[in-house]
Amino acid sequence: MELKRVVVTGLGALTPIGNTKDEYWEGLISGKSGAAPITYYDTEKFKTKFACELKNFNATDFIDRKLASRMDKFTQYAMVAADEAIADAKLDLDTINKLRVGVIWGAGIGGLETFQEEVLNFAKGDGTPRFNPFFIPKMIADIAPGNISIKYGFMGPNYTTVSACASSANAMFDALNSIRLGHCDVIVTGGSEAAVTIAGMGGFNAMHALSTRNESPETASRPFDATRDGFVLGEGAGALVLEEYEYAKARGAKIYAEFVGGGLSSDAYHMTAPHPEGRGVVAVMKNCLENAGLKPEDVDHINTHGTATPLGDVAELKAISEVFGSHAKAININSTKSMTGHLLGAAGAIEAISAILAMEHGIIPPTINHTTVDENIDPELNLTLNKAQKRDVKVVMSNTFGFGGHNACVVFKKLD
Repeated sequence: MELKRVVVTGLGALTPIGNTKDEYWEGLISGKSGAAPITYYDTEKFKTKFACELKNFNATDFIDRKLASRMDKFTQYAMVAADEAIADAKLDLDTINKLRVGVIWGAGIGGLETFQEEVLNFAKGDGTPRFNPFFIPKMIADIAPGNISIKYGFMGPNYTTVSACASSANAMFDALNSIRLGHCDVIVTGGSEAAVTIAGMGGFNAMHALSTRNESPETASRPFDATRDGFVLGEGAGALVLEEYEYAKARGAKIYAEFVGGGLSSDAYHMTAPHPEGRGVVAVMKNCLENAGLKPEDVDHINTHGTATPLGDVAELKAISEVFGSHAKAININSTKSMTGHLLGAAGAIEAISAILAMEHGIIPPTINHTTVDENIDPELNLTLNKAQKRDVKVVMSNTFGFGGHNACVVFKKLD
């Protein structure tokens, strides 16, 4: 059967450097750092005392107070980003066939703060199990798309993909295929995460995964830099409205980009460490290009996973050099995690949005905080260091990788 074409018609972003799509983009191209001392709890005894929290965000500005109290932060974030994307797409909610509209979402952890609070409250008591009746509905990772569908009445496929930091890219690829195969006309997709909690920070610190650059939080996320010492945890959400091309065209929708393909693979190597030669990363990018019907030389820009871990950055760049050969030097490579931190299950969504907007505006956001060359990284690669770069962009790729060896890659191009 002939696969249907899929396009992006709506975007929504709630990030540590901007609470809307437009604010996020302005933060990206200006090289803004979202890292700052943590305000949510006392960090005195924690190894890492900073993160990329949302700024000036109050869920009840967007969600009814009673309803918001029944949602974990990761669901609140999902609702706000999805609302923006749906409004941006200008869907006619009165006439659309809601049986053919789905919500496929990504979350790597889900309601961590809710779980943490309920267990700590139980531990403080006398052993009587007095749990909030909304404990489970607030915590479970699938509840974010459930709430989006309930609000809008979308009755198509509705579920969450969980593949650690690859979760929202997985969700986008699933959404792409659902429309390609004719199962849906429209899908709201993306991801959200809210893991800046004592459990989240404590757990990642125990793994030695986080930067401990407490004296300079704003420069702590430094992908590709020789002095990088781990990632900076972030929070927020990204949402995209995907539509079948003819459906979007018929209703006169603004089209940001065509979603032309994706790929998945596994490292099959280690629970948390990447394969040092990036074997799984090579496989996922090759899968993605083949799925999209593109050649390596078609790609202009790659938004890397680029978390600023000592092993991960080198392995990913080695894989890019292997897949793209001499063309790798002509690609604008960047890591927007240098600004937003690592949003875990939401990373794929906000980074895909960055890549799409880079294509729309002809500007590649920078990789900030780079001061020291890493001799293990090919110096001829253009890592878009410290300053945004203008260029014509027709094809963009976004990589996301998760603990467990999960790899996902998505690619978009300007509409022909």
